Amino acid sequence: MLGAALMEDSQSEEFESEELFEHHRVEVDPGQQPLRVDKFLTNLIAHMSRSRLQLSARAGYVRINGTPVKPNAKVKPGDVVTIELPQPVRKFELVPEPMELDILFEDDAVLVLNKPANLVVHPGNGNYTGTLIHGVVHHLMSAPLPTTDRTGEVPRPGLVHRLDKDTTGIMVLGKTELAMTSLSEQFFERTVDRRYHALVWGDVKEDGTVTGHIGRHRRDRKLFQVFEYGEEGKHAVTHYRVLERLGPVTLVECKLETGRTHQIRVHMKHIGHPLFGDVQYGGNKAVRGVAGGKYTAFLNNCFATLPRQALHAKSLAFTHPTSGEWLTFERALPSDMEEVIAKWQAYLS
Repeated sequence: MLGAALMEDSQSEEFESEELFEHHRVEVDPGQQPLRVDKFLTNLIAHMSRSRLQLSARAGYVRINGTPVKPNAKVKPGDVVTIELPQPVRKFELVPEPMELDILFEDDAVLVLNKPANLVVHPGNGNYTGTLIHGVVHHLMSAPLPTTDRTGEVPRPGLVHRLDKDTTGIMVLGKTELAMTSLSEQFFERTVDRRYHALVWGDVKEDGTVTGHIGRHRRDRKLFQVFEYGEEGKHAVTHYRVLERLGPVTLVECKLETGRTHQIRVHMKHIGHPLFGDVQYGGNKAVRGVAGGKYTAFLNNCFATLPRQALHAKSLAFTHPTSGEWLTFERALPSDMEEVIAKWQAYLS
């Protein structure tokens, strides 16, 4: 084995001389219960099985606070867990790409915009071009000084939160190191106010709160699930209130206290109200309502109009990083969601 803490002295020199590159870095939440590091990472890292994580740990590539650990080492609140491997991380070249951006506000510190559907936010595996960040880079390169300070380098927008590919709505990016740090701290301290509108399946009887750790699905690594007892996943809280009841579906507002991947989609499914049209979490079929030819035709028409999850980041409020002013932004529902809601209203009338 390669890990210095796991091998014979004769091998330790070989491991210490090996150049490692940080591939993953996770800070353990304050509310995390003690948990084996292999189980902890399996819940958070896509495309990596528990057996592969165990092999990496045994090879000395999994570290807690800089020290190589075995797969059964326990993580605790405040720990920094990293996976460091011999091969360098593949870097995605941010080539500026022209893109029409719906900009709501911009100054030298921040950029606030409205993201459309069917747009990936950040380059990653399978999405090397055409992302929102590519368009933002082009916008920043085209802007007058001092926005980019024209050093000849491609600007790196400070991405502090994301929206899923098919979720629409408001996002904020930091344009300076100071702005990015300030915004990141506000998101971490939960002082940012984020509200989403979602059309969900079922008659939501009353307003409420969903509290449940969210982590990678044990069987499908592309999905997430709720771990009720807090042992696995990351702490997540979603508050929701009813806006309009439409028979088999309900329009709700969700207020995020935390910002986990797929949080609203996973939490609402967990309480029996998956998002309308959500292919990944079972919302693209009849969950409620009386089956029949007319109803089936109506649903198919709705799904054709809105071929995605009915989720829109409607408002965002935060403290401006330099002026200290409390800024609030709102954006109306996109036309596809408005049209489907109108269809439901007409269907029930």
